Amino acid sequence: MNPNTVQIIMIVVLFAVMYFFLIRPQKKQEKEVRDMRASLKVGDDIVTIGGICGKIVRVKENRLTIQVGADKTKFDIEKWGVSRIDEGKKESAVKATKEEEKKVTPKDMKKLEKKEDAAEAVSAEEAASEE
Repeated sequence: MNPNTVQIIMIVVLFAVMYFFLIRPQKKQEKEVRDMRASLKVGDDIVTIGGICGKIVRVKENRLTIQVGADKTKFDIEKWGVSRIDEGKKESAVKATKEEEKKVTPKDMKKLEKKEDAAEAVSAEEAASEE
């Protein structure tokens, strides 16, 4: 092979490797961020690029009004200033509702006892019939 051809092939391979390891993943990440910012809606908990945590109370074309702090201060930010949607608060809310569902009331305890008694009676009858 001609040395010039080998050099051209090496340069093409180098550009292909750079594309697949550097450019393509970056574009994919930018697309994900763009989609996340486009899907922002009222009620989402967000974190801004500056580290401010808040809840979206109004969505405009390129601006968001967020509510922060205990005194519920509201201010506007640009959509490009949103770093991420804060999933931690959503997960803790879901866990709290699941824990509430798992709480057993006295009525539930009586129902469980009746079911256990019925199951024991059936198993006693089966044991008696086997003998």
